[in-house]
Formats: sequence, structure tokens, C-alpha cells
Amino acid sequence: MLYTELLRLWDEAVKAVDVKDWDRALATLEKITEPNSWTLFIKASAHLALGQLDQALQALDQTIAKDERLAVGFFQRAGVLMQIGRLEDALSDCIWAQKCMRGNMIIDYKQLRLRYKLYSWQVLYNAAAVYCRMGQWDQARDILLLACQEKGGGRGVVVDLALESVSKGEFLTPLMVPEGEVFRPRKQDVEQLKQKDFLGKAKVICSVIPNDDFGGFEPCRTQKTKVDRAPDTHYMRVRAPYMARNSGQLTVPAGAMVSMFKQAGRDGMATVIYDGQRGLLPMTLLEPADVKMSKGKKENGILRGVTGSPGLKSPTRQQTSAARPHVRFTTEAPPPANTTSTSAGSPKYTANASTANASRPTDQRAGVARGCEAGSVMVKVHYRYTVAMTLPLDTPYHELQQRVAHKVGQPATRLRLRHRCHGSKVLRLLNGDGEGGVLPRVADAGKVTLWCQTEEPLGNRTIVYQMVALYDYSGEGPEDLEFSEGDTIDVLGEVNEEWLEGHCAGSIGIFPTCFAYRESDILIESTML
Repeated sequence: MLYTELLRLWDEAVKAVDVKDWDRALATLEKITEPNSWTLFIKASAHLALGQLDQALQALDQTIAKDERLAVGFFQRAGVLMQIGRLEDALSDCIWAQKCMRGNMIIDYKQLRLRYKLYSWQVLYNAAAVYCRMGQWDQARDILLLACQEKGGGRGVVVDLALESVSKGEFLTPLMVPEGEVFRPRKQDVEQLKQKDFLGKAKVICSVIPNDDFGGFEPCRTQKTKVDRAPDTHYMRVRAPYMARNSGQLTVPAGAMVSMFKQAGRDGMATVIYDGQRGLLPMTLLEPADVKMSKGKKENGILRGVTGSPGLKSPTRQQTSAARPHVRFTTEAPPPANTTSTSAGSPKYTANASTANASRPTDQRAGVARGCEAGSVMVKVHYRYTVAMTLPLDTPYHELQQRVAHKVGQPATRLRLRHRCHGSKVLRLLNGDGEGGVLPRVADAGKVTLWCQTEEPLGNRTIVYQMVALYDYSGEGPEDLEFSEGDTIDVLGEVNEEWLEGHCAGSIGIFPTCFAYRESDILIESTML
């Protein structure tokens, strides 16, 4: 199914939901052959509004099958299961909803175009409602007391009333997503569905045709041609003899051929070239001349009286003798840029200059390795500012970390040193394991460039792989991970197809997958901080 067709039907279903036309919304959603989790959630909401609990439960099952990390999907299905009477399954969905929140107190679905915020206390409230229906009142009260410790809008009044109802032995009404709140398509995508005429319609500004309103493109109209001058020629014939009247004019006999240099001005005088001279002649005495039909007017391919281009003779190849002497060049007199080789003999040059030039790369390599051979290396560390220091090559990792911590004024236990491999943009964690020290492995031309970040240890969390930030991302909720363009992100897990959980600069949160990219040659398996 084309995405444009899916987008069109999705938008029509949302418009039907806004006017509470549930039947039309369901009929529109049935036309989608490849629904996603968001359109299936709309279908479940429409069935709930019509009181069709079984169909709503089936749609929510399909929603969770499409997105197994959708916390609001488990939350909504738990409320439906309570109304049906499947209490064990409802309690299981409450547990899964709490797990999908990953320890966050709130998930704002605004970025997914769902105007709803799911709080952790709401999930606990529904769990207490399940325990009430099971007859486990003490367990329900304990869950509500735990919900009192959570934060969120409207928690205090709702939980206090729930505790009072539990003490009276009354069932709690499950909380659910309000009616009409569904996932909506992107506004920008919907606007692109409308056809646009980028070319527009031409408007006549000025026309040679009277009352021309331009009803469309027409075939080429005939153009007016000048009858007093033949096209595709600059040669003119003088009709009558003309005697110059001032210094700027020419004296030309009748029938002479002239070359037009400049068209006639307001005074009617045209600038022509005749017999190598440039001057003025009246335009009324000139008529177009067909050079091809003229006879006796050419001499050696050039018109009589009209100057042609100066004659040029192509140079011939220089003749060389049979026995050419060998030329010997030294570094004081460099060899010529261009040489002509002959079959009889070719010039031979000595290797003085080439030998001197060939020895330069060796000297350069020796100069590059001179710092390493001396037993020390220059270390540049990028922090909030850049620091530099000279350290021995055999400096162990813990001592390097202590030296950097002393420079930046931070505890060594909170510092993470990273380096960038050649040809990669990912900052990989600097590993202190191995023999021979860590600096020789990352040194390049006697220099080492490191990046220092202040981070909290991740404990037992595993880094699945690493990504590089394409853009700056400012989180809109407490669960979002903020980073800047070019930062290295440690990916800890996948939330769904569009969101990942990551770690950057000591913070853990979720971020959109499209804001970062993964290099194909970077794969980290079971890497622990």
C-alpha cells in the first residue's frame, strides 16, 4: 500500500473521530490494507466509543503486536480487560505498562501526535482497581500508598478519593485514554497530499496582438523580417558611387563590396569597412549582397577590398640530427620542462636531483617517528577547553586518567576518555587493558588526540552499539536524552522502530532514531563501562 494512500485514509479517519462519527471512522480504517500501530489504536478507540469491547480488545491486541513497547497500548488494554472481567490478564498488562515506562514517571506522547500524558501513578491506580475486583483490598491499599509517592498532574485528589473508596469496600473505576484522543498524522505530510500547480498560468503583460488575453500556448507566429538586408550575411553592395564629405566618411565606387561593421544610427549613416579602412556610408546606398551568387568578387577566397585575417603559417617540427649529444643536468640547472624524443637517440639525465628528492620521504618519516623514538608523546585532550601535555609512551591508563583529571579539575572516577579511529567519526571508549600501555596503540605521528567527558558509571548496563548524532536534539520531556551534533551516543536498547534508549554525557534517556546514524564498521558486543 502506498504511503500517500495510507496517509489520506488516516487523515479522513481522524477527521471522523473529531466529529464523533465512529461508524465512518471504522469504515475508513477498514480500507487500509497495511495498518500500523497508530491506526489500529484509532480503531480500538472507535469500538470503545460504540461500546464494542470485544472488537476493541482485538484491535488493541493487533496494536501491541505491531509495537511491543507501546506503554499506552498496554494501559488501554488493561482497562478493557477489567471491563470484560479478565482480571489476571488486566493485572499482567499493568505490569507490562509499568515495565515499558522504563522507570520514568511520565511519558508525553506529544511527539507522536497523541495529546495524552501517561503517568506512572495512573498505571498503579489501575493495578489497585484490579486488586479491588479480586477482593484483595489490602494489596489494593498498598498499591495506592505507593502511588502517593509518585509525581504527576491530578494525582493527589484522585488517589485520596481512591483510598477512601477502598476503605469503604467500593470498586475503583479504571482510568483510560479519554475518548477522541488518538494518534494523528503529521500535519506537514497531510499538506503535501494536496496537488499544487507550481508552474501556474501565464499572464500577458505586453503583446503585439490587440486585446490578447492568451488562451494557451500557440504555434510559433510568423516573424517580420527586414527586406532591406539579407539574413546571415554582413556583406553589402554599394548601389551608386559616393564621395566622402568629411573625414569620417569613405569614398566608394558603385558596385563595391563592403563589410558591415555597425548598423545605421539615427542619422542614417552605417559604419562599414572597405579596402582596409573603416568609415561611414549612407544606409540608403547599401543593399544586401549574396556572397555565394556573386561572380568575380573573390580573390583567393577573400572578397575584393575587404581585409582578411593575417596569414599564418603553422610551425614545422624541428629537425634533429642523427647523433644527438647526451645532456647532463645537475641540481643547479634543472632539466627543461618539455623534451622531444627521436628514434635516433634520447637525452639522458643524471640521478642527482631525483636522488635528493627520493631521500626526502625517508627524512620526513624519520622526523615523524622521532617523537616516539624519544620515548614521549604529545597528548591533546578536548574537554570544555583543550589541554595539552607531554607524557611517556609507557604511561599506564590509570596514570593517564589521573593526569587528565588534575588538568581539568574533575575526579578521575567520573572521567571517560575516548579516541577516534582513523576514518571514523565515532568516539570509541579508550580501553586501558593490554600490554605495552595505551598510548602506543592510539598514537599517530608522535601525537595523541583524546576527548574527555564527565559521566556517571552505567553499572551493569550493556552498550549494544554506538551512534553519531546528526543534529542537535533538545528533549521535551524528562525521559528524553539531550545531545549535540557530532556527539557519540551509547545505545542501550531499542524502544521501537523509531526510538532508541541511549547514554550520552552521563545521562540516559530515549531519542529518535533519525537524529543519529550508525557506522557499519563499529560493532561493540558486551562492552561495559
